[in-house]
Amino acid sequence: MAIISVDVGTSMIKAVAYDRDGSELALARQHSTVLRPRPGWAEQDMNEVWAAVAETIRSAARQAGRQVEAITLTGQGDGCWLVDADLHPTGNAILWNDARASGIVNEWASAGLEPESFAINGTRTFAGLPHAIMAWLKVNDPARLDRSAMSLSCDGWVFSCLTGTAAMDESDAAAPFLDIRLRTYSPRLLDLLGIAWMEGFLPPLLSDDARVGHLSPEAAKTLDLAAGTPVVLAPYDIVATAVGAGTVSAGSACTILGTTLCTQSVTVGHDPGLSKAGATIPIGPPGQYLRAFPTLAGTEVLTWAADLLGVDSAAAVCEMAANAPAGAAGLMFMPYLSPAGERAPFLDHQARGMLLGLSFDHSPVHVARAVLEGLSFVIRDCLDASATSPTELRICGGGANSAAWAQIIADVTGVPTVRSADTEVGAKGAFIAAMVALGADPDLDTGAKRYCHERDVFSPGPSSPAYQEHFDGFLALRSTAGAVWPQLAQIRAVPHGNRTYAN
Repeated sequence: MAIISVDVGTSMIKAVAYDRDGSELALARQHSTVLRPRPGWAEQDMNEVWAAVAETIRSAARQAGRQVEAITLTGQGDGCWLVDADLHPTGNAILWNDARASGIVNEWASAGLEPESFAINGTRTFAGLPHAIMAWLKVNDPARLDRSAMSLSCDGWVFSCLTGTAAMDESDAAAPFLDIRLRTYSPRLLDLLGIAWMEGFLPPLLSDDARVGHLSPEAAKTLDLAAGTPVVLAPYDIVATAVGAGTVSAGSACTILGTTLCTQSVTVGHDPGLSKAGATIPIGPPGQYLRAFPTLAGTEVLTWAADLLGVDSAAAVCEMAANAPAGAAGLMFMPYLSPAGERAPFLDHQARGMLLGLSFDHSPVHVARAVLEGLSFVIRDCLDASATSPTELRICGGGANSAAWAQIIADVTGVPTVRSADTEVGAKGAFIAAMVALGADPDLDTGAKRYCHERDVFSPGPSSPAYQEHFDGFLALRSTAGAVWPQLAQIRAVPHGNRTYAN
């Protein structure tokens, strides 16, 4: 018997076949295309995503060579995946890193709505959340809303393709529609933002104990699997990854070194007086939450740096960084490269990257080191914003393959840094959620202890104390940089030839 766990990432879709003991039987991957029809926009063809998911499931099942007893799935969070009454797409999905609704978010912030919104929901509003996107559509593309009946999440869309039913997991609903203390949709939040009309677009909400559906006859034929096979809608990707890394109990923390650089800590209770940044997501028993800080720029920064430095991969950038001294000989890098600015641990749509302190004394290895240190300072910044003091930081994602970066993270944060032994940690988290949902394990904590494994540990080294001073300098320079970001936005808005650059 095999359980197939699907992780529908933004740029890569993966399906992993597991034995019931959590051992990996097979792995299938397929790239997915992000469409950028205009500057600052990010979309995906929903039918193309489903076709890629179906292919990875078929491939993993063939490789495993066993009867499939269940499918479990997780996927990218946020964004807006609109469907009609028959659950057919009404256009492309608008993704979490789309910036078109920035003006809507700014209007809500200017009206002073953020404090009460955060008190209810625990998530800082940003342009890639579904309520902001739908509010933008109502003004700029009302016909899209007129032909739509429901707003799904990415994994909710795939769940509908597999089961023929619409649903939303609590983790997806948490940002932005949930009253996180009650774990129900919040009419007050919709009223506060003047979007009560969106209530009709919200699908049925699935709690932790009601996340199992069944494979429809149509999907079973497409996948060559048995109709009625259980299908588990696991928490969305950053939550599933936290589970797969073993970050499920209060005081534990992890960072996903992926497309988003997401640092997460498990806390008890929701304090609306906390830094109003990031997201607060229910996880496990009532009253326990994941404080998550998913940035808008992660390992794509390394890909950009590889192109800039003329090397062939992000891994090569990490190797270069290992040959430069701590502190990068005075270079400081602000890694805010997303056209949508930044959303965690602060929100500024105009935030942009900067490389400060350059001189003829610097070489490419110093630039590489500054890039990794800048990304690591962001991790430290997010840990501080979570108001937690973890005893260890678990890391996973593609960037965790670099031992050099893992050591820099340990030095910058001052916390022992643990690499996961699993190659697909999000898929492992979805597997653990499925084992709980199907009754094989009593709770996530038990499942994590049973199925999560460590690869190695990096302890803070001799350069760690000096990084405290470097981090203070990073924060000070960012504050200074923030004062010029509006000016840079004005410069980008000036036409250059036939092009106006995105804000």
